[in-house]
Amino acid sequence: MIHASDFLQPAKKLGFNFFSGVPCSYLKPFINYTIDAPDLDYVGAANEGDAVAIASGAELSGRRGVVMFQNSGFGNAVNPLTSLNAIFRIPVLAIVTWRGEPGGDPDEPQHELMGRITGELFDTMRIPYTFFPETQDEVEPVLRRAVSEMEGRGLPFGLIMTSGTVAPHPLTTKLRPKPFATDSIRSSAFWSEMPTRADVLQSVQRRTQYADAVIATTGYMGRTLYGLEDRPNQLYMVGSMGCASSLGLGLALSQPDRRVIVLDGDGAALMRLGAMTTVGYERPRNLVHIVLDNEMHASTGGQSTTTHSVDLAAIAQACGYPRVLKATSVDEIESVMSENTEELTFVHMKIRPGEANNLPRPSMKPYEVAQRFRAWLQETSLVEAGRYV
Repeated sequence: MIHASDFLQPAKKLGFNFFSGVPCSYLKPFINYTIDAPDLDYVGAANEGDAVAIASGAELSGRRGVVMFQNSGFGNAVNPLTSLNAIFRIPVLAIVTWRGEPGGDPDEPQHELMGRITGELFDTMRIPYTFFPETQDEVEPVLRRAVSEMEGRGLPFGLIMTSGTVAPHPLTTKLRPKPFATDSIRSSAFWSEMPTRADVLQSVQRRTQYADAVIATTGYMGRTLYGLEDRPNQLYMVGSMGCASSLGLGLALSQPDRRVIVLDGDGAALMRLGAMTTVGYERPRNLVHIVLDNEMHASTGGQSTTTHSVDLAAIAQACGYPRVLKATSVDEIESVMSENTEELTFVHMKIRPGEANNLPRPSMKPYEVAQRFRAWLQETSLVEAGRYV
């Protein structure tokens, strides 16, 4: 058995200082330690896939991210691990607890099957892994192997944690409740002549500043943005549906002096609606979350979503976004993009269904887009941008 500090302090020296996860009793000492530690950042996620995306956003900014959850939630993380981290080559350290370990301590019946196949899931996803260190002497070699694998392959590395590995650590810090926004929803009706997706994205590009980072959700959002103008500050998510806001959150928290613009869709936002509760609580002042809503899954044939009967702006307000707007024109989008408001902002806008003919796909491979995006983040001068400095 080790203490949380026996692992986390050496990990910090190797650059692992950003954590996200979903609680498990095995992980309690770890999570408690990271929450209390003034030199580590921990973001609690609504589900395991969101945690992976949050840590991935931090990794893109140059920080080493760690994601922690129990193996019963492994299924929630499969999508981003395979369609975000694998194809964009975003390495994060995944600490997964081994609930239902065969021959281990008696556990609940829901962990039995997952306990038998936890290692097989890592193998199936081509993610190398080892077991979490049980003694202090094992910590350094395990961390060194993890760093070597992550740097060499550009992929996640897994650590399977067994019961009783880490000694108890009490939690002293409590999350501080934050007030809801009260009167921040603007505009009472949507206009009848709705703009197209391209109209809105063109206006976003017109008002994007030198150091702004733009995350476009999967499907037609990224393809349309790319077709209008390919830029190094734009990351086109081609998978991990619903993870754009979580990726943007991790990036915004890690780069607080840079505006981060997340371009989301109604279907994607609905898929991981819980992510908005995390964004709304963390409230990074430099994040703008824009949802363009055509009430359908456009890229898969136009199947209807439920947003004709759902008020996404009201949901954002209830989740704690301090500034929520219902945009009714492209001019309003441009106004939001031109403002210097240092406050988490949510913008919901209805758009006209339909896409341009022969909409292009990015010619670069996803990992090349990520490499270019990382290089741009490193090279961009925030002083020249003059926005949040």
